Amino acid sequence: MRRVHPVLDVVSPIGWAVLAVAVTCWALGLLLHLTELNVVALVLSAPLVIAGLFVLGKSNYQVTLDLQTHRVVVGTRAVGRVEIANPTQRPILPSRIELAVGAATAQFMVPRLDAAAEHEELFAVPTKRRAVLVVGPVRSVRDDPLSLMRRQVTWAKAQELYVHPRTVRLDEAASGFLRDLEGTPSSDLSSSDIAFHALRDYAPGDDRRHVHWRTTARTGKLMVRQFEETRRSHVVVALDNLAEHYASDDEFELAVSIAASISAQTLREEKELTPFTFLERQRTSTFRRLMDDYTVVEPLKEKISLHELGQKATDLAANASAVMMVVGSHTTARELNSAANQLPIGVMAVAIRCVDDAEVKRSAIGSLDVVTLGSLDTLARAMRAVGR
Repeated sequence: MRRVHPVLDVVSPIGWAVLAVAVTCWALGLLLHLTELNVVALVLSAPLVIAGLFVLGKSNYQVTLDLQTHRVVVGTRAVGRVEIANPTQRPILPSRIELAVGAATAQFMVPRLDAAAEHEELFAVPTKRRAVLVVGPVRSVRDDPLSLMRRQVTWAKAQELYVHPRTVRLDEAASGFLRDLEGTPSSDLSSSDIAFHALRDYAPGDDRRHVHWRTTARTGKLMVRQFEETRRSHVVVALDNLAEHYASDDEFELAVSIAASISAQTLREEKELTPFTFLERQRTSTFRRLMDDYTVVEPLKEKISLHELGQKATDLAANASAVMMVVGSHTTARELNSAANQLPIGVMAVAIRCVDDAEVKRSAIGSLDVVTLGSLDTLARAMRAVGR
């Protein structure tokens, strides 16, 4: 069957229908001695024979599919090329090449190739929306004008193209609330940190660099500096990806871009970062992996209470210094308050509501800062308002 199946696939559904009618007419015409049926059978058989001549022959191409980059941002064209070479010592007849790009298929003609000749086709993939597009495979196709038979051969495997969400950089004024060079002092003592606490007697194993020589000279015994341990800023970016909370697909895409922008800025500032959605957590080892994970975020159709987003923030990062919740226009004040109540006491909590074409507006629900915006380009201005 493995050998027969490719042969059977050459005939299209239309071809099988014509073949079935032709065989039936031949059988009835010869059995009943009806000349009319024999004529019909002959007329139907002729196109099948001609179609067979179109698909006969073997194409021995050497095909290379090359994408200039495997990661682009929404709105940026992805450029690639397909190179078709004839590695044989005999010419190859013209054929059609098909390149699958997501759900669409691009087609272009390959002329007659002489021995060792090459042909190159350049293509550009439009990237209007965030997605993971499968580019390829590359197939050579030979068929007849009536599409009765079609012979295709796959030459190059498919490749993935990540279309990352659009992000904006936040300047120092916009991201100032994330900056915490000395961290938040804690009650834990350490022999090496930033926040100075007191002096104590030297103990074996202490770092000689922390010896306070002036006090040592005055007291006659070695004294070392005692420090308080500090916490680095830990930013949590919680993206609400419940479909019911967004008025449109564009609104959801805005939310993804905002979450990705804040996460990217936190990563650039080398702060501790915990980004997540209801069911997934984005990787933060590299910028590329972070954007890859935001690329595959999809809206959920499930019914989930928003307070679970706040509870998950507490579970994943109990020592967070700032929690940024990115939500849609259909999220109610009660839901936001419920989610904020799940956060640890003392954490800086900000909710960013994405509303189509809305102006930047700041409000508060208890201790929760709420910023409403309708464009990614206004994110920096909105963050500056939070920083005041």
